Amino acid sequence: MKNEQGALPIIIQGGMGIAVSSWQLAREVSKTGQLGVVSGTAIDAVFARRLQDGDKTGDLRRALDAFPFPEIAERVKAKYFHPEGRGAHHQYASVSKLTISPNIEALELLVVSNFAEVWLAKEGHDGLVGVNYLEKIQMATPASAYGAMLAGVDYVLMGAGIPAEIPQLLNNLSIHHQASLNIAVDGATMQYKSTFYPKTLTGMDLPPLHRPKFLAIISAHVLATYLAKDEITRPDGFVIEGFTAGGHNAPPRGTLILDEDNQPVFGPRDQPDIEKVAKVGLPFWLAGGYSTPEHVQEALASGATGVQIGTIFSLADESGLDKALLLELREEIRTGHLVVRTDALASPTGFPFKVATLKGTLSELSMYEERPRLCDLGYLRIPYEKAPGTLGYRCSAEPTRVFIKKGGTEEGAKGKKCLCNALMANIGLGNSRGDGYTEQPMLTLGSDLSGPTAMFEIFPDGWSAVEAVNYLLKVGVGQGTMASLPSYSGR
Repeated sequence: MKNEQGALPIIIQGGMGIAVSSWQLAREVSKTGQLGVVSGTAIDAVFARRLQDGDKTGDLRRALDAFPFPEIAERVKAKYFHPEGRGAHHQYASVSKLTISPNIEALELLVVSNFAEVWLAKEGHDGLVGVNYLEKIQMATPASAYGAMLAGVDYVLMGAGIPAEIPQLLNNLSIHHQASLNIAVDGATMQYKSTFYPKTLTGMDLPPLHRPKFLAIISAHVLATYLAKDEITRPDGFVIEGFTAGGHNAPPRGTLILDEDNQPVFGPRDQPDIEKVAKVGLPFWLAGGYSTPEHVQEALASGATGVQIGTIFSLADESGLDKALLLELREEIRTGHLVVRTDALASPTGFPFKVATLKGTLSELSMYEERPRLCDLGYLRIPYEKAPGTLGYRCSAEPTRVFIKKGGTEEGAKGKKCLCNALMANIGLGNSRGDGYTEQPMLTLGSDLSGPTAMFEIFPDGWSAVEAVNYLLKVGVGQGTMASLPSYSGR
């Protein structure tokens, strides 16, 4: 099935991080005529660790060979590729932590890794491929998006914040101009920016790149109206994500109230007004609890272009999850035993985070307490002003005494979990440390499991990405059907 020029997908496969939305998963979804999405979150560390593990399939080196600037690809390969693998219980070599002004080594790895993930997802077909980023990880975005655009990415999706600057960022990157983002800095007395200069890497003038469409992932109709009112901030569409979606959720509006299980209480004010979203006049997809064919039809009937779905695809054969964890998750859902909680404290971002309660993971309090607190990946670090023009970086999941020394509070560190390392462990890339500790996983799924539960009645042994797409589109929707959209005309 091929995409028509300017067409929009009905199904968006969610961009689940870190690397759960793998290039293998995105490629299979894209080949069905729907939108496959890779996760760009921490993909630089993922790429570096997979090279250190020997790149046994050769896929990463094939992507490196396709990178348009061979000298950069060679530097990345020379630094991280270990032909014989890393060796059991050896630590992974670290990658540069993000700062407001990343060094050239960090920029090269960001660009190359994002290129590779998108290039592999697009290889061998003409379907649409998107990449998902977190607004909270601002300092990685300009270089990451440029790498994805060098590979011809069709869509950029972003949530976990207010992505007002992304449309202009993509415009600038498409013509290789310098691209800046305002960076949120705690205690700032001045405005701080992170600026990426493509020519610093390429060293030459280049023809324009394809400018991908931008979809803002939001939870409130008010934000849709705000972003759409100005052509500088206007996205090409929205993903309206409800609070049952996996990963990070927007906090409840108003005063935070916790139930008897210490989960945030969401109410009617947290439900987006779909009619008001539709009046904005841009295409939109609904997400969070739209995981059955009936839900797809419900979304289309409401005026939505389609749906974004994560959990079903995170459980597909091509998911990036460690295979043992994938099988355990499937069995827990199939037997009706899995519980998904909304943890108000776990994420250093301050956003509520969905956690699947699974034995042998950091969802167990005893395992969380056994983990030495440290922050060595640092993707969720927040910049803070030490003095005008001078920044430090802190994470509420780092050692509490260090966090307090940097201006944080003991209360702010309470219950915080290192998502960066846990999510790397989810995909089989957990680090082994010199003190003998091996990073443990912590899984996230949507809390509405009706879709996967129903699918197990049809596919008791699990399903592929293609089978998931076919399942979702089987009620009154022709397989591969697309909705029409005027093509992007520039700003």
